[in-house]
Amino acid sequence: MDLSTTKGSRIPYIPGTKPSIKNSQLLVSSGIPSLDHTIGGGLPVGSLFIVEEDRYNTYAKVMLKYFMAEGLVTDQPLLIASKDTRPAEFVSGIPAVIEDTKSVDQPSYNEDEQMKIAWRYQNMKVVNASPSGGQVFGHHYDLTKSMEKKVIERADISQWYDDSCPEKDSAFNNMTYSKLLEHVQETLKTRQYSISETPPKRQILRIAIHSLGSKLWFSDSEDESHQDLLKFLYFFRALLRYHYAVGMVTVPTEWLDNSDGVVERIEHLSDIAIKLESFAGSQKETNPLFKDYHGLLYLKKMLALNTIASHNPESRDLVFKLRRKKFVIEVLHLPPELGDTAQREQDEAVPQLACSSQPRKNLLDF
Repeated sequence: MDLSTTKGSRIPYIPGTKPSIKNSQLLVSSGIPSLDHTIGGGLPVGSLFIVEEDRYNTYAKVMLKYFMAEGLVTDQPLLIASKDTRPAEFVSGIPAVIEDTKSVDQPSYNEDEQMKIAWRYQNMKVVNASPSGGQVFGHHYDLTKSMEKKVIERADISQWYDDSCPEKDSAFNNMTYSKLLEHVQETLKTRQYSISETPPKRQILRIAIHSLGSKLWFSDSEDESHQDLLKFLYFFRALLRYHYAVGMVTVPTEWLDNSDGVVERIEHLSDIAIKLESFAGSQKETNPLFKDYHGLLYLKKMLALNTIASHNPESRDLVFKLRRKKFVIEVLHLPPELGDTAQREQDEAVPQLACSSQPRKNLLDF
């Protein structure tokens, strides 16, 4: 057996994982260190992570690529499934890892920018980009460069794609869900990912499902389509619970008819759920408050495994921005130029409420 153990620990070391100091869960990185920190350290093995896509599915797709890239860098097998995009396109677009992260982790300001940033914002604590620990956990990736071909060729990648017309079977109104579920189940079984199996080398399977429940997954009616989606997530999460695997699923919830509360039920079936709201094409795109960001990130459900209460981050007012070399999640704060001057002018302009012609003194004047 080729199972190495960490010094002074009884937990077998699995590449790309680390134990949580909060609830003893075995964690893998999402590929975005700031997201790992936000959700409590990383994605627990056996959990289902759902990303509610932004309107144009730009940033959700980027997050999915980071999830895949982290698997390649840590030698974890991948299973990529989609009905909207051929998995080969995802594989060819996986970003390259950045080896030197000093320039990435430390934001650089020139003298002019430092003069513009108020001292209280410049020293403000942002979402930690790298969880503490001795081993490297989570990497940064350059979206302008693709992963080296030799890395992709030696990686263990399973691809699933189906372009058939929807047909019914005994389990689903659209048997495409059955095909994907069978493929996932067969992969988990044949590769010995079950918690009851003892393979010579233990690995974590990363399962990435793109745009589950989109129009291409629909059956004859909206109600039947929602039933299929919820039933699949229920079965899929049950499979993950008893295997060394992690599932990341993007769902276009913005295009679903939520009159029956299907979005809330999707979130309930997940272990961790976030929603991305892009500023592209909205009024927030021109709002000076959001000028440094690309969208809002909502925490819809936090993990509550092996613990009484779910993880509660320091702040839930979160925004994200996509740089060339990393996807960053930060706490939203008021820009300095909108802070003192404009707010003070508003506070001093107190309206007159009485008939008196005497000007009203500011409440702060003595």
